[in-house]
Amino acid sequence: MSEVLSQYEIDSLLNALNSGELDATELVEEEKNQVKNYDFKRPLKFSKDHLRTLEFIFEHYSRLLNNRLSTYLRKNVQIEVVNSEALVFSEFTNSLSNPVLIGVADLRPLEGGALIELSNNLGYSIIDRLLGGKGDPLYENKREFTEIETTILIRVFDIFVNLLIEPWANVVELEPRLERIETNSQFAQIVDPNVMTAIITLKLTIGKVEGMINICIPYSTVDSVIEKLNTKHWYTNSESVTEGDYKETLEKTISSSKIPIRAILGTSTITVNDFLGLQPGDIIRLDKKVGQELDVYVGNLKKFKANPGTFSNNNALQITSILREE
Repeated sequence: MSEVLSQYEIDSLLNALNSGELDATELVEEEKNQVKNYDFKRPLKFSKDHLRTLEFIFEHYSRLLNNRLSTYLRKNVQIEVVNSEALVFSEFTNSLSNPVLIGVADLRPLEGGALIELSNNLGYSIIDRLLGGKGDPLYENKREFTEIETTILIRVFDIFVNLLIEPWANVVELEPRLERIETNSQFAQIVDPNVMTAIITLKLTIGKVEGMINICIPYSTVDSVIEKLNTKHWYTNSESVTEGDYKETLEKTISSSKIPIRAILGTSTITVNDFLGLQPGDIIRLDKKVGQELDVYVGNLKKFKANPGTFSNNNALQITSILREE
């Protein structure tokens, strides 16, 4: 019988049930007695609810990373969670092709760590951007990363790891630390190959360059807090919020959020030869005049005009006007 019944087949089944030719209890018992194959070598320790909660955590993480990378790279960055799945650790490592960019993180006080894999094209794009380029990736992404390039990327992976603290606060107070960066997947074996892991995939877009960030979390790492990885605990947290004070709680949460603000003193263009010859005491001429208002940015959005000055022996800005540009 096909999965989709025709109207004639439906009428025939109803008539058989009404006449007693077909016993509904026998059909239920037959369905209960159906045997499903189970692979004991691959126990599904991460339920759908666990993976859904991890998606919530890393959606928060994506927003933080979006703001941080946009400021760090001074370029438009977009990050979103695209997938979460449970895989055996060996399947994850076998899917990686060398050279690869993997950050090995220690997630104390949890007993274990996690892997953060950044696609090569994003790695080359970030390196190009931090070295003064436009953020264009290399056409040949198969070459090995140099020691200088790896050292530059350590700072980026430090950002990836340190931003895990706030999203995981409802589950555990993490003290994460980046241990090392590996460019060969064989040296990133942090657990037994048969251990189940949760893989959360983020899509990172830097300008016109797109790539993936795969975060691998072994079950042994989150085993001690697995009961907290459920949507009920995530929403209720430690204190319930009633409908009456929901607005007040939301306003407090938004008010305590940190946003990057920067003021541009001015810009200038010089030749490479002049740049190499700069000495202490040399003067670089900017495009701003003394006393001219400065542009103040909130994130990447120009929001205020301000005058520079000092306050309590610290550099300060006095807002003169608010820009309504979107």
